[in-house]
Amino acid sequence: MTDFVLVRHGETVWHADNRYAGRTDVPLTARGRRQAAELGAWAAGQRLDAVLCSPLSRARLTAEPAAAALGLIPRVDERLYEVDFGRGDGLTRAEMAEAFPEALAAFLADPVAHHLPGGEDPAAAADRAVGCLRETAHKLPDGRVLVVAHSTLLRLVLCELLGIPLAGYRRVFPRLDNGALTELRLGDDRAALLRFNAPVR
Repeated sequence: MTDFVLVRHGETVWHADNRYAGRTDVPLTARGRRQAAELGAWAAGQRLDAVLCSPLSRARLTAEPAAAALGLIPRVDERLYEVDFGRGDGLTRAEMAEAFPEALAAFLADPVAHHLPGGEDPAAAADRAVGCLRETAHKLPDGRVLVVAHSTLLRLVLCELLGIPLAGYRRVFPRLDNGALTELRLGDDRAALLRFNAPVR
């Protein structure tokens, strides 16, 4: 069994307006940088065998203090990119309602069957990220791994591995706080959620 500590990156400059941040490389705020430092301080007292992160700078910069505290080099994996929100990237829900109201309503009703215009199929996003975790578990069968990625992607991963319909990711996991800890135990044919959205201190 491999334990994964899943962490959403620190707060970004789009956080206050609740803009959908997909593939756009949005910088951290000062608070986001503090959250990265807090994660690093937490990691210094942990046994962690590897640090993985999304290529986007908000994830890489959140992962770096933890990796440094552990004497590890973070491994950047493209499968950990956030879901591509297509035309919704960078917009608030109110702005989407102005730009494509019918598509937004369909997305809110079922975000998997009706992903945002021009965006990525959430099922495909879940598949790529789960593939990353399963590959890592195969390489580190008794390991404990820190993964710094993104809110929607991580909630989809949890649903996929726990046997929850993907379309329910917002209902079952309504929020994933920046810098909070979610721990998942993954074996060959089963997964268990050990804790969810826990503060680092």
